[in-house]
Amino acid sequence: MPRPRPSTALDSLRVVDLTRVRAGPTCARIFADFGADVIKVEAPPGLDPNEAMSGPRHGYDMQNLHRNKRSLTLDLKTAPGMAALRRLIATADLVIENFRPDVKDRLGLDFATLHARHPRLILVSLSGFGQTGPYRDRAGFDQIAQGMGGLMSVTGLPGQGPVRAGVAVADTSAGLYAAIGALIALQERAVSGLGQWVQTSLLEAQIGVMDFQAARYLVDGVAPPQAGNDHPYQTPMGVYRAADGHLNIAVGADGQWRAFCAAIGRADLAEDARYDTVEKRFARRPELRAAIETALAAATCDEWLRRFEAAHVPAGPIYALDQTFADPQVVHLGLAQSVVHPALGEIRLVGEPVTLSRTPARIATPAPDAGDHTREVLAELGYDEAEIEALIAAQRRPERA
Repeated sequence: MPRPRPSTALDSLRVVDLTRVRAGPTCARIFADFGADVIKVEAPPGLDPNEAMSGPRHGYDMQNLHRNKRSLTLDLKTAPGMAALRRLIATADLVIENFRPDVKDRLGLDFATLHARHPRLILVSLSGFGQTGPYRDRAGFDQIAQGMGGLMSVTGLPGQGPVRAGVAVADTSAGLYAAIGALIALQERAVSGLGQWVQTSLLEAQIGVMDFQAARYLVDGVAPPQAGNDHPYQTPMGVYRAADGHLNIAVGADGQWRAFCAAIGRADLAEDARYDTVEKRFARRPELRAAIETALAAATCDEWLRRFEAAHVPAGPIYALDQTFADPQVVHLGLAQSVVHPALGEIRLVGEPVTLSRTPARIATPAPDAGDHTREVLAELGYDEAEIEALIAAQRRPERA
């Protein structure tokens, strides 16, 4: 029975996924969700002392990161395992890895070696701090990159001390940047016929997503401070208290300011010379907040959101995730997608947040168990049944090399 494919967009590509944890798997997942044949190469169960780092095999994180992939188990500490990997790489368009640079060199998976053997191959390397430089061999983790990349210095309430973001910003953005780089390299290969080395790191990605905050320092020499739930230099733009909770308000230009003042019943504020420019409003933010929250105390969040929508004032609720996935717009967009897992039954995972009109992504298969496709992939590589059984048996031996 043919294996369900998520999309036809990238179904001509084969991707060898040598990554683990989050950044690399995120990159590979994008290719898998759009139909590429992504083969996740991993150690046979029990051989990798750090295999639990990615969480339980049937846990939500593994399921979300590795859906739509196939799993091939190989012991890369054995000659047969490395031989099988080399044969697999010879069939691939992309290899995605997050080994330490010295490990990559020792295994012969460095770009120079791979490019000499397979000139069209694209190698995508993710690391903590980069492939070169004084920190190249350091272990990288998301929170370390958040701290070094500046995110923790601007997150949290003023004077609170450094605060990490509630999601793995550096890991996820590194995976996204790596996928963008790989797609650019694929397009360039269509012209030149040659592969190239795509590199990113958690540190680079974290600095990249600092965006205007990083640019503010580079251009103006200002290291931005913590601003809490307020925008760093605009107001009223942040979290405001109403009668029964909090809501987000995002008032930018003067036209929105006037509409906002009218909507909260304080048209006089729009005419007040103390607040008639963005700069003046920002300079008087504490007193302006007090006036706004006094007005907002007269109604509930839902009522204010209806009024702001009618007045074309940008505003929104602040949800817990159960509310997020119950919101009618989120339901309409289909961001929670169902797939049937052989052990877990029907589960919902986070769909790709980008839509293509002809070849959209979908979740067609759940994350595989380790080695689910070992025999299948080895057969595709030309191994006969006896060779497959011998390779699998060799990987079970405790005296492996």
